[in-house]
Amino acid sequence: MKVAVFSTRRYDKSLLTQANAAAGHELVFIQDRLTSETAALAAGCAAVCVFVNDNVDAQVLELLAQQGTRLVATRSTGYNHVDAAAAARLGVEVVRVTDYSPHSVAEFAVGLLLAVNRKIARASIRTREGNFELDGLMGFDLHGKTAGVVGTGKIGTIFARILQGFGCTVLGYDLYPSPAFEAAGGRYVGLDELMRQSDVISLHCPLTDATRHIVDASTLASVKPGAILVNTSRGGLVDTEAAIEALKTARLGGLAIDVYEQEASLFFQDLSSTIITDDVIQRLVSFPNVIVTGHQAFFTQEAIGQIMQTTIASISAFERGETLVNRIPAA
Repeated sequence: MKVAVFSTRRYDKSLLTQANAAAGHELVFIQDRLTSETAALAAGCAAVCVFVNDNVDAQVLELLAQQGTRLVATRSTGYNHVDAAAAARLGVEVVRVTDYSPHSVAEFAVGLLLAVNRKIARASIRTREGNFELDGLMGFDLHGKTAGVVGTGKIGTIFARILQGFGCTVLGYDLYPSPAFEAAGGRYVGLDELMRQSDVISLHCPLTDATRHIVDASTLASVKPGAILVNTSRGGLVDTEAAIEALKTARLGGLAIDVYEQEASLFFQDLSSTIITDDVIQRLVSFPNVIVTGHQAFFTQEAIGQIMQTTIASISAFERGETLVNRIPAA
């Protein structure tokens, strides 16, 4: 089957080609994001393969369907970038990667927490310049602190287990409580209580209408002063402008994000030789207690390998007319 693969990077092409060796699909690699302007590049392709910053809204789906596309395969667990209702209306199936190494994201979230708390990135820059002074690099022990986990699925539960290993008390908030989280020693509380009690808050929930800006000016007003916020899930969970204000007033003691509300025009590309016109991201990186990375929490050999294998398996199942076990539900 002919498949247009959008948002392709070198590692995507290499690993997806390896995963496709036995299946033999015709993969057309496209570096551009999928948008209404680039949808024509998928002409003649029965399937398109997309990533988190591709735009698969109703307009794009209509264009794809007119060209004969019958399957959208997203190389991600989250699918908020896909209009599921429009896809169902147009008869376009959508599949995702329901499971890949949750350890990759959980471990990275802990790494971000340690980096922003103990000022590791700042210290590294200093020593490269011959400055071995310790002023401004003081952090706090995680041992004995309270960690709040918003979203207690597989990733959130693994994050909780790691933080318990540091000697933290772990609180959780989720509309669908997990026995695994409780078995790991986590205790469920309301969102307000989690915000008030936690020294560390880590977001691990999907982006939906209900969770968009789950961290906003209102929730940040109740945050324990000096708390560190970590987000490795989706940028839209955090009202970035509100987070900046909380940093300015020291309500937040630190912010570590691997995702960003407006990341689609920035992430997964080299902009080091250009003028970045996004004033919000520029303000964020100007804070000494903020770390921003470019959506790399998932980026391990194990996770990427599984993502590519699962994606090819779903495409093959669709071609054979089999049940799509990774099919997303219609909205």
